[in-house]
Amino acid sequence: MPASLANQTVLITGASSGIGAACARQTAAIGARLILAARRLEPLQMLATELQQQHGTDVLTIGLDVRQPEAVREAIATLPEAWGAIDILINNAGLSRGLDKQYEAPLDDWGTMIDTNVKGLLYVTRAVVPGMVARGRGHVVNVGSIAGRQTYPGGSVYCATKAAVRALSEGLKLDLLGTAVRVTNIDPGLVETEFSLVRFGGDSDRAQGVYQGMTPLSGDDVADAIVFAITRPAHVNISDLLLLPTDQSSVFHVHRRAE
Repeated sequence: MPASLANQTVLITGASSGIGAACARQTAAIGARLILAARRLEPLQMLATELQQQHGTDVLTIGLDVRQPEAVREAIATLPEAWGAIDILINNAGLSRGLDKQYEAPLDDWGTMIDTNVKGLLYVTRAVVPGMVARGRGHVVNVGSIAGRQTYPGGSVYCATKAAVRALSEGLKLDLLGTAVRVTNIDPGLVETEFSLVRFGGDSDRAQGVYQGMTPLSGDDVADAIVFAITRPAHVNISDLLLLPTDQSSVFHVHRRAE
């Protein structure tokens, strides 16, 4: 059983579904207070109600688009006093768009991925981490992807954004040396969430085909690894973690069974 997160405040971006929602459920189960942020406020509020009923969790929901730097700055700066001391930040907001060749891809898709996966992560980190340093405690978890380690056809811009997440995680850890603030980068392989549905513009058949014939990770699997990292003793930092389903050994190698 993981150590308690009682009285610790956890901010999760992209918390309305998938890995973010799974992190909310698992951290709530061990006592965390939660700030849940996402663009879609209605599913956030439904999740908050669920956690309050099941665990008595204190939850604050924020409708937030991490691509908007002023909105991010204001959201963090104007948190109610009881919520201002964020102990754990899980930078989970991220997405992919399409599988077009780099020289044919829509520019809007590039902008959405770069603004969300790279700039959005930076905006939230910049708003939250100074407070952690000032208080002498904190933990930042950046959710990357195996795509940040290996580039695949049609995914070069998305892969570049996740390679940037790895570099930003490493750089933040270097910059925080000498403080008590920890940094974890986690790179999951195939995870069955809304990710592929978003990538393919709501085409559910195409999205399901990504996981056909194999058993992918679930959001709970990734959340479980994150909870492990954030509940280690203060002198232990799980710095970099690659998490794959057993049916996957690289971006290019996935075992699929005949159905």
